[in-house]
Amino acid sequence: MKIAVFGNIFRPVIINYLKLIFDYFKDKDVRLLFQKDLYDYLKEHDNCCIDKAGIIDSNDFSADIAISIGGDGTFLNTAARVGNKRIPILGVNSGRLGFLADVAAESMYPAFDALLNKQYRIEERSLLWVETSDNTQFEYPFALNEVSVLKQDSSSMISINTHLNGEAIHTYQADGLLIATPTGSTAYSMSVGGPLVAPESQTFLLSPVASHSLTVRPLVVPDNWIIDLEVRSRSHCYQVALDGRTMILDENTKLSIRKANFPILIIKQMNHTFFDNLKNKLMWGVDKRNGK
Repeated sequence: MKIAVFGNIFRPVIINYLKLIFDYFKDKDVRLLFQKDLYDYLKEHDNCCIDKAGIIDSNDFSADIAISIGGDGTFLNTAARVGNKRIPILGVNSGRLGFLADVAAESMYPAFDALLNKQYRIEERSLLWVETSDNTQFEYPFALNEVSVLKQDSSSMISINTHLNGEAIHTYQADGLLIATPTGSTAYSMSVGGPLVAPESQTFLLSPVASHSLTVRPLVVPDNWIIDLEVRSRSHCYQVALDGRTMILDENTKLSIRKANFPILIIKQMNHTFFDNLKNKLMWGVDKRNGK
């Protein structure tokens, strides 16, 4: 078995996680592959067993499983590196909240046992695919959480003409508009008042950011619809971010957003559900009046 390991080198605690990984797999029939900057970081700070690991220095790699060590941002970066390879990803949380990276440090070894014994679930998560009218190229034109269309100017809002399957539905006057997947419903979209959506839902979410109209509410649409956006801005440009990867575009550049033709595969523990995450991490449904 080959396992690709990705991690957040800006959190020194990752050294401890990597030592645990080396210790667990040292007697197993497993080949560990480390992303190059993670490999270099470990070699510089603690040369423990690093000579036994391979290096991933491009997106041209193969593995049976990927392990992401960090928070949800690290998981999103790992998903971008995995792309359409259909390599299942296990998220180990060394960050804060951790919806995607939901395996806690104390649960790492049981999670690894489950990997080797094939006792886990794989969830397929849909991606957003973004194309531009002027063929401006994104380094990676897919997003697992959301596509954010935001104002570049610090003061004035932007106008976002929005079409769904060719039908003009609204011109958002706002600081921005988020197009989110069900996976992204617990991320940026939630923070601007978007609904929580089960990951298996075949939907996309449109959530305005600081809308100028109180009557405009988040919208849930089928994920086989095409979303076309045209932005007007006082600064004649706007910002678009795909899972936090940001570009500045001219306002004459239109966006077309649809479902990607491949999913991201996420490894989940057999006894762990989406609602466990909501309850444990967001205190969803907690009623302090009766302690439940």
